[in-house]
Amino acid sequence: MASSRFKALALTILAAGAGLIGGGAARADDLSYFDGQVAPFLQRPSFTVPGPTFDARACMKGKSILSIPVSSANPFTANIEKAMAAAAKKVGFKFTTWENQGQSSQWVQGMDTAVNQKVDLIDLLAGTDPRVLVPQVQAARAAKIPVVASHYSGVEQTAEVLKYADGDVPVDYHKAGALLADWAVVQTKGHLNALELISTGPLSTDSMMAGIAAELKHCADCKTKVMNFAVPDWGTRITPAIQAALLADPTINYIIVIYDSMAQFVVPAVSITGSAERVKIDAFNGTPFVLGLVQTGQVQMDIGENLDWIGHALVDSEMRRICGLPIPADPKIPFYVFTKDNAKDAGTPPQLSQGYGDAYVKGYADLWKLP
Repeated sequence: MASSRFKALALTILAAGAGLIGGGAARADDLSYFDGQVAPFLQRPSFTVPGPTFDARACMKGKSILSIPVSSANPFTANIEKAMAAAAKKVGFKFTTWENQGQSSQWVQGMDTAVNQKVDLIDLLAGTDPRVLVPQVQAARAAKIPVVASHYSGVEQTAEVLKYADGDVPVDYHKAGALLADWAVVQTKGHLNALELISTGPLSTDSMMAGIAAELKHCADCKTKVMNFAVPDWGTRITPAIQAALLADPTINYIIVIYDSMAQFVVPAVSITGSAERVKIDAFNGTPFVLGLVQTGQVQMDIGENLDWIGHALVDSEMRRICGLPIPADPKIPFYVFTKDNAKDAGTPPQLSQGYGDAYVKGYADLWKLP
């Protein structure tokens, strides 16, 4: 079974780490710590109940949610929207997506439309920033319509989000960043010299960077160089910048990519510089084309999120808000580590939400008391 292979892999890594004593290398117990952090995420995720059961169909009868994604052109958010719509259909309430191209003026139009339509909740998905929509959030509050930010921030950032929105459905981005660092430390045997690719702006970036930094405190001979690329510049700036960095410092042995869609521009730089043997890549999101790069060995590891699972989790939290129940502090959206050993489970070519198992389908049906 796949899980047996993963356990064997973890034991192999740990055994390799046990010999790294002395000579300035990380201690065996250091590598054991990092390996132990990764190990639980090498198994297919199980469903964890985020809150008490409730009769979703009864309390959502006649209700509606309008969701404004950060951009409809982003496949990641577009597919979460589809998953949310499908979950809403199961329960039997109206769910509308406000199509946009990522411009704040379009978010404003969506907010105005939601207020005019008297929806029961406004969802701001995955980067639609309530901090730039203060007048619109205030207008929604005046109309008694709660505004909830979803998949936007880390679980430790809820207090900040609630300064600008009425609810927060976070993701454990801090843990995602930590896992990227943990994996890279083990793979470099405690001698990590990495490029850390980020894109500032979203609160999620701050959370992931904090997770990486926290883990590297456990490694005496580990360091990263942060390289920041605005989303519109990914296609033009990442490849030449990484190429130059690898040529300037031949001791770089890893590239940590906090959003995996950046990897498509990293892989060519590694190839062009002839660095593929010494420089490996890990990333976060589980975007299908990146899982394809994992299958071919061009990306060593990708932390995946099941977008259909995410859609169910976000709808669960937002229904709770409408139904007068508290939003869970942690919606229990799981991560799953994909390597070359298990990436084939995502399909050939990889498909959205495939390879994670389906424990959540029955889990949410039972949670919502669906027949």
